[in-house]
Amino acid sequence: MHDSPHARPDSTATRLARFGESVFSEISRLAVQHAAVNLGQGFPDFDGPDFVKDAALEAMHAGHNQYGPMAGIPPLRQTIADRFQDETGLVVDPDHWITVTNGCTGAIASTLVGLTNPGDEVIIMEPYYDSYPACLAMTDAIPRFLTLRPPAFDLDMDSLRALINDRTRFILINTPHNPCGKVFSEAELDAIAALAIEHDLIVIMDEVYDQLVFEGEHVYMASRPGMADRTISLRSLGKTFSLTGWKIGWAIAPPHLTAGIRAAHQFFTFSVATPLQHATVAALEAPDSYFEQFLSDYRARRDMLCEALDDVGFGVYVPAGTYFVLADHTAFGFPDDVAFCRHLVSEIGVAAIPPSAFYSNHAEARSLVRFAFCKTRPVLKAAIERLQRLKG
Repeated sequence: MHDSPHARPDSTATRLARFGESVFSEISRLAVQHAAVNLGQGFPDFDGPDFVKDAALEAMHAGHNQYGPMAGIPPLRQTIADRFQDETGLVVDPDHWITVTNGCTGAIASTLVGLTNPGDEVIIMEPYYDSYPACLAMTDAIPRFLTLRPPAFDLDMDSLRALINDRTRFILINTPHNPCGKVFSEAELDAIAALAIEHDLIVIMDEVYDQLVFEGEHVYMASRPGMADRTISLRSLGKTFSLTGWKIGWAIAPPHLTAGIRAAHQFFTFSVATPLQHATVAALEAPDSYFEQFLSDYRARRDMLCEALDDVGFGVYVPAGTYFVLADHTAFGFPDDVAFCRHLVSEIGVAAIPPSAFYSNHAEARSLVRFAFCKTRPVLKAAIERLQRLKG
């Protein structure tokens, strides 16, 4: 019997094996092991609003417990379309433009797997959300990385232009940006739009933090001139309503792109939790006061943590959006982000994320650490007290 050059059938597929264990899983495991205050993984330690949970219970008791339509229940798709019109001025047909997915991660996967072919190139800003390159590996499409660097994480348009060639199909933008907190400006998005139109590219907008903008404002790419038919807008319920475990997301795209998204979505999950879709209608119809209070509470958390990090000795890149902050740990004398985060969790008792997981060139993140401030005030206070141990 000859030795096979291929992986054993009980091994992880070669295209995914190189990504290894998620950094979130490793840090969460170490946080439990060391009883650390966890400012690593990005989910709130408090619950979402009662009016949304009550709507889910009502939907269950009303019998909405079987498979919903593949693209999402009609009331939710209509509500998403109405909200999209309020945000962008665009009137879209919910039957042909909107697909409800298993969280925004499901929308990302359905978009990248459903619309890319082997050899297609997708431009990704880094640091990036770690599912982007893994999804492209599933179709043998090629990520091309454009690095955003501190302190301002500005977009270098010359570098972006240099990445475009005849194999480029998509530009993927995350704004507000996890993990650097950057909010792309109207001028930056218009410059990207001009390149997309010139080279016939599609822009994928990961906008899960669109309601978490502290400075500036979130600009919807689909609203920019000439971009409605070449923009895919990806959103979710979880971040804005502190219900990340519900995994309700959606993609808004013109019909010719929605067809590819649905081609993948129908075989990934087909449909998502029916009663939670009904509850999402109630969430998206929340009064303005909910969103104003939500933003105010998060601004207070951001300021509390950023001021404390600065006091301890970090170089703090105060985020304009999201619930993450990147900081420079150079002052504490560790060789890289992984070594610092392992020390932080095991010796200081605070878990944070080493951002090299979000870069194609890990050296770009050597001096950085990511903290999440989507936590209650007592948890942030406990973390801040422990971080004082870093002084001196």
